[in-house]
Amino acid sequence: MQVIQIHHPLTAAKVIDQPVVLAMGFFDGVHLGHQAVINRARAIADERGLALAVLTYDHHPALVYKKLSPERNRYLTVNARKMALFEQLGVDIVYQVNFASQYASQTPQEFVDHYLIAFHAKVVVAGYDHTYGPKDVATMDRLPEYAKGRFEIVTVGEKESQAQKIGSSRIRRNLDDGDLQTVNELLGYRYQTTGTVMHGEARGRTLGFPTANVSHDAKYWLPGIGVYVTRVKVNGKWYQAMTSVGRNVTFGEGRPVTVEAYLLDFHEAIYGEIVTIEWDYRLRGEVKFDDVDGLVAQLTQDAKDTRAYFEDHPITKLALE
Repeated sequence: MQVIQIHHPLTAAKVIDQPVVLAMGFFDGVHLGHQAVINRARAIADERGLALAVLTYDHHPALVYKKLSPERNRYLTVNARKMALFEQLGVDIVYQVNFASQYASQTPQEFVDHYLIAFHAKVVVAGYDHTYGPKDVATMDRLPEYAKGRFEIVTVGEKESQAQKIGSSRIRRNLDDGDLQTVNELLGYRYQTTGTVMHGEARGRTLGFPTANVSHDAKYWLPGIGVYVTRVKVNGKWYQAMTSVGRNVTFGEGRPVTVEAYLLDFHEAIYGEIVTIEWDYRLRGEVKFDDVDGLVAQLTQDAKDTRAYFEDHPITKLALE
């Protein structure tokens, strides 16, 4: 898969000179609704013997239009993860545009003329609610008038789960609530984050539960505070683990949020390793214990509950892993 970074204005040298089926979207999370768009585009590309290209952006377009709270500059899929999912879905070319003010100032007609036509799009595929400019005029319903017959347009309808739209905003809310079952159902794969194992306070080691303190890129949308059943990949191998997202409130107030993973049956030093955490199930919320003995008793129970969860829920391979 080729990934081409683009800064407005587009130059011909940046474009691969071949006809494509083009899927459009920001695709944060690459959830089942996004997958429906990309899979539809892939099927059309296969039918016509064309390459499949994706037009996406380096950050959320909303950052250009209004002031957002810091958490809105966090993502379900940071860039590397999104590209990996695109590749698994069979994308051949990714045009990743820097969404900045000059790009955003284009009229819908200019966007079509300067980008979709320049990308040699024969068919353009997007979700029913995709916009490519001002929401009142840059809609999929109006795309045919800007296309002027120069390419075909395929609009993919809404995808639902439990009578609700599958969308990135819904998934973020579920993550905040720790509802990993729904998150993973809507994604169509198990939610993952990646970080580097750093030195922490080493308190877990003194308690008999040495944890890996995993430092994440600030752009990750982490699950809400709590203790989770997870798997952690170290050096290409997956280990069962229980992972805390919390402030260690037993040891004081106002502490920063940390991610600490206790890998079951694992006894190696892994400082500096880049590890992947796969989030499966929320065991409980964060509790402030009166003493260390209470905390140790709870951690012992968490480890038993984690083992029991994996016994009751054997890992099955999903479409995107």
